[in-house]
Amino acid sequence: MGDTGIYKEYLAGLLAGVATVITGHPFDTVKVKLQKHNAEAHAIKYRNGLHCTTRILKTEGVKGLYRGATSSFIGMAFESSLLFGIYSQTKQSLQKRGVRSDVPMPQVIIPSAAYGGAIISFVLCPSELVKCRMQVQGTDSLVPKSSRYNSPLDCALQTVKNEGVAGIFRGGFTTLLRESFGNAVFFSVYEYVRYYMHLQLKASFSVHNNFIDMGVGIVSGGLGGVASWSAVLPLDVAKTIIQTAPDKSSTRNPFRVLNKIYRRTGLKGCYAGLGPTIVRAFPANAAAIVTWELAMKMLGIRHD
Repeated sequence: MGDTGIYKEYLAGLLAGVATVITGHPFDTVKVKLQKHNAEAHAIKYRNGLHCTTRILKTEGVKGLYRGATSSFIGMAFESSLLFGIYSQTKQSLQKRGVRSDVPMPQVIIPSAAYGGAIISFVLCPSELVKCRMQVQGTDSLVPKSSRYNSPLDCALQTVKNEGVAGIFRGGFTTLLRESFGNAVFFSVYEYVRYYMHLQLKASFSVHNNFIDMGVGIVSGGLGGVASWSAVLPLDVAKTIIQTAPDKSSTRNPFRVLNKIYRRTGLKGCYAGLGPTIVRAFPANAAAIVTWELAMKMLGIRHD
């Protein structure tokens, strides 16, 4: 594959990222609010994801659900482009060294996905920090009006001004852990479900069509997303707390943060936002995979 092939894979990933944000951002806003409010003391408690969504729509309208989406669109498009591009490229180079096989190989999938996840965490950390800080300052927020940010850019500039460049990378280690582990789970489940579904469908259908491919993409991408988020949600809760903590000197060790949450609210606190996260994981990741596979097909890239 030449240089154009490489650029095409990154373009396909970029389109997958845009599809993810359109589908998943409202769920993400609800998740972040639940994590911030229900894992901390003295905050307005939301009964569940539906209660939180209703509150946002009532007080802020649909706009409230897409709060912080600007940085998310930019971050997600770039990050998704990198993730899918790096994953495809690393997978290909590892397959060239080993035996090329149509059967998914964990020794190829896991390092490719974990490496892609580690790289994108450096892009994701600042963009998610801005997104989370914007999301938690809605109507029910405890953040005083005087110290609220006017826009994502204002949030980024204020953070750098008050905390230095290191401040914008607060929660970086936690993001790296979440992305490496999470993407290894996501791509493993996606590749295996896709492989076995195609195997079953080949036996049942003589004609192979785009609807079947789309159905496989929805199921494999959706299940991959659910599995991955179920595995890394506690790390995500820790990341939200670390990134939105007003005190600059508060701990950035995710395990200490989780220990503190566990002692105060039990396992439930470590899985704050589970409902909207799982509900979001299926459609958002299904949309990403269907868009990615469709883009690759249109760009003429072979997907093994």
